Amino acid sequence: GGVLGRKIELVVEDDETNPEAAVRAAHKLIDVDKVPVIMGTWASAVTTAVAPVCWESKTFLMTVSGADSITLLPHEGYLVRTQPNTQLQGTKHCEFIASLGKKRVFLMSIQAPFAEPMRKKSEEVLKKNGSELVGGLIYEKDKSTYRSEIDQALATNPDLIYLNGYAPDVTIMLRDLYRASFNGSRFAQSYAVTTKVLESLPPEVTEGTYTVQPSSDINSPAYALAEKRLGEQDPDSYETQATDWMSLAALTIAKSKEATGTALRDNIRKISQGSGVKVYSAVEGLKLLADGKEINYEGASGPCDFNEIGDITDCKFRYEIVEHGKFKFLKTV
Repeated sequence: GGVLGRKIELVVEDDETNPEAAVRAAHKLIDVDKVPVIMGTWASAVTTAVAPVCWESKTFLMTVSGADSITLLPHEGYLVRTQPNTQLQGTKHCEFIASLGKKRVFLMSIQAPFAEPMRKKSEEVLKKNGSELVGGLIYEKDKSTYRSEIDQALATNPDLIYLNGYAPDVTIMLRDLYRASFNGSRFAQSYAVTTKVLESLPPEVTEGTYTVQPSSDINSPAYALAEKRLGEQDPDSYETQATDWMSLAALTIAKSKEATGTALRDNIRKISQGSGVKVYSAVEGLKLLADGKEINYEGASGPCDFNEIGDITDCKFRYEIVEHGKFKFLKTV
């Protein structure tokens, strides 16, 4: 039935994981389509480029970028992210690595805003848990081989290498590590080692690689509703975050009785945290708001509780290992 008597229309543009293309897309959405909210920027460099366009035009932005620098921008409250920041990710990742008994860790990070914060947090958390960051480097993307970087890493005698990059470069590095006869463990984010990456490489190249991703709240009623709505089993964290963005936007517009970026900024926390009735879908929340009730939306991706600069305060993480060219679930923490 829509919100405030009007139907919701989703307008889609492709940011091409490229800051310049993303800024052009954002201007089109804001200037031509007159959207009050933009959702979906993923790469930190893209969000960094788009965010000023949003706050200058008073357009609200919801993102999954993880770099700490994102919410430290002077965004004036026009930004929240449902993705954990680098500090939270680095803490959870390195606690897991240490729990595996890995004592010597080398970190290879792509040139990106999250690279240096991740190094600092990894060093701190590994040391606290009886392990050690024995070295690290920042590499450039789009190289045909990373053998010199691999040799630099292997010189430190690591028992685990954290490949903190994206799928194209991590694919090459996994192949180079295999050719270099590295017998230690590999660890990467799930967006860097995907099903397509496994299909593109021989099973022996990816064997034993650990992956991590922010986990949906699989025990939440909101998750079950997302499964039903999407028509698929086990939607990943990005799919559930996307369904939460739309729910948050619809509920905030209904709460504020105004479809503007400023209304979203000023009211999103009023429907997503606090002492209101817990709801697990926009439909459920809209009915209560229409009756004058206060609500607290609990999302499919987890509790959508944001601090003063727009970071979520906590979430779960899902860990898997590659065996015989397939992902095997380990645990959710």
